[in-house]
Amino acid sequence: MIHLISKILNNNREKIKSMFNNTSDLVIYEFETVSNIKLMVCYIEGFIDKDLLDKDIIKPIILNLDNPKDIEKIIYISGMEESSSLQEVADNMIYGSVALFIDRISKCYIISLNCWEKRAIEEPQAEAVVRGSKEGFIEDLTTNKVMIRRRIRNNDLVFEDYIIGKETKTKISIAYIQGIVNENILKEVKKRIDNIDIDGILESGYIEQLIEDSHISLISTIGNTQKPDVVAGKLLEGRVAVLCDNTPHVLTMPKFFIEDIQSSEDYYSRPFYATFLRWLRIFSLFLSIILPGLYVALQTFHQEMIPTVLLITMAGAREGVPFPAVIEAFLMTLILELIKESGIRLPKAVGSAVSIVGALVLGQAAVEAGIVSAPMVIIVAATAIAEFAVPPLTESIIIYRFVFIFLGGFMGLYAITCGLIMIIIHIISLNSFGVPYAFPLAPGNKQGLKDSVVRFPLRDLIFRPKALEKRNIRRQRNMRKK
Repeated sequence: MIHLISKILNNNREKIKSMFNNTSDLVIYEFETVSNIKLMVCYIEGFIDKDLLDKDIIKPIILNLDNPKDIEKIIYISGMEESSSLQEVADNMIYGSVALFIDRISKCYIISLNCWEKRAIEEPQAEAVVRGSKEGFIEDLTTNKVMIRRRIRNNDLVFEDYIIGKETKTKISIAYIQGIVNENILKEVKKRIDNIDIDGILESGYIEQLIEDSHISLISTIGNTQKPDVVAGKLLEGRVAVLCDNTPHVLTMPKFFIEDIQSSEDYYSRPFYATFLRWLRIFSLFLSIILPGLYVALQTFHQEMIPTVLLITMAGAREGVPFPAVIEAFLMTLILELIKESGIRLPKAVGSAVSIVGALVLGQAAVEAGIVSAPMVIIVAATAIAEFAVPPLTESIIIYRFVFIFLGGFMGLYAITCGLIMIIIHIISLNSFGVPYAFPLAPGNKQGLKDSVVRFPLRDLIFRPKALEKRNIRRQRNMRKK
């Protein structure tokens, strides 16, 4: 039902109150000009700049408005629109606009004065870098757009806004570079977002789960980051970004598996050092997933593969431990996750104390009491350190770690090998918005391999990833031909 604006001010006031269910943060202020013209402003408390409203709108109207038709000549402010629908007025008010009603006029003036408290721009803790931008996205959509625009000062950079969520009416924005973006990927992203039908979107994680290719996979096929320079780099490769209001996490798509071992800092450092760091992250990834399971397999089924001196030492350390290796590894890994979760949820000062107590006191006491062996404590500690080297894969690592512990305790190295093969097959079988997730390793691509596990010098990265863009593929001329 369309609610039209009435010429009678009192009717409009009652309808606005009814539409907002007499909420306490709805502000309705009625006043008269020196020429006895009645007016009314409506807004949501805390959503607008009240000083600007008083100084640049209400005061000039009271002093200078003699004819209601001259309202646009009195108010010197941009972003003023007319509307004859109360629903449109209400929709704009919840985004920080002021509704100005004039008695005996059947239309409303919508004035954008949105202003609310926002967090300062600071470095994201999960993506800290030594060299590079220290800026991170915040919970304000407009500010996040500006941070991307500052890095790509190009009129081909496009933002398309959507409103999702029947109850929350959350603003999201699709970002891409016209002429570089893969049009098929862009159409697919828009199609999936258009198909979202949900009552509320509270964080970009909602969108990620609603538009991803595989809903049951432990591995996410959509990237997310809090760094504007990362988003800018991906847009320049031909990808699409999705920004969501009220969250600093921006989604990027499509995503390759190799991105999880890459960092924005890799492109600001020398290529040999960046390559070393990528290999280190790959090693950390395998270590964090299979090390506890490998230890359990060797202890349970393959003692002959352990050097004799080390085997004697490990056997002495396990003397008196009441649990088999698989139960011991499971309990220690579970306690590790419990300590991590407690440290994250508690206040920082208390969380640090809990982590220290859990890691040092509890671990040392458990070894001295003979409940767990010292090698197991070392294994779990090494696993935790390795996990922190690849934070984008933390969720998958934790689940797979438990799987490999049980595989190692069930059939030893044979089960672990089969588990690794199944994970690799699963990764190769995944797609991200029609693009192979394992690119450029499977399918292999010569140009793509220059920026995969090895980072070639920037002058050799002449082309954009072939899997993303097949038209505008060149991003620089070949400097070696000079």
